[in-house]
Amino acid sequence: MTAETSQTLDRGLRVLKLLADTDHGLTVTELSNKLGVNRTVVYRLLATLEQHALVRRDLGGRARVGLGVLRLGRQVHPLVREAALPALRALAEDIGATAHLTLVDGSDALAVAVVEPTWTDYHVAYRAGFRHPLDRGAAGRAILSARQTPDVDHPGYTLTHGELEAGASGAAAPLVGVSGVEGSVGVVMLADAVPERVGPRVLDAAREVADALR
Repeated sequence: MTAETSQTLDRGLRVLKLLADTDHGLTVTELSNKLGVNRTVVYRLLATLEQHALVRRDLGGRARVGLGVLRLGRQVHPLVREAALPALRALAEDIGATAHLTLVDGSDALAVAVVEPTWTDYHVAYRAGFRHPLDRGAAGRAILSARQTPDVDHPGYTLTHGELEAGASGAAAPLVGVSGVEGSVGVVMLADAVPERVGPRVLDAAREVADALR
């Protein structure tokens, strides 16, 4: 902590981060131990966060993230989309295929930014807002691969064919090293197979987007 920061706000944010990292919630005692503060401080922090609907407590007294965070989260996608667009534009123009940024939304993969190439005669129509299961399509599979190898700094890319649309192939690489963002960058094209140079180019684009979001 420095003279310019608020200890109380810092603790409140740490509470939210701790709760976000668990599916089962935390008790006051557990939060007290993790924060290194007494239970009275934790009670006050939780009461304040509850007033803003950022935390809720179940009948057993376990604290969980509240629905109020959804109002804050709605503003995240536009910011992420804006940061990713330059790299997506370059990728779409270079490859001649529709480029997209996909983020995790519950158990689905959600396309939050899409850029189509300007010079091709035809390309796959892929729209922001399109969602699909994480275990189908290159974008979702790339995210799952990163989950399986969380300690790998530079994971590879994922290739698929025909999983979301007949005759379409996809390539995607996960975003790595971006706190609070789980997603992938990829392209989708009408082809029986993804050309050899596309995978490495998608991987470079994913790194560019990750750098823009840090």
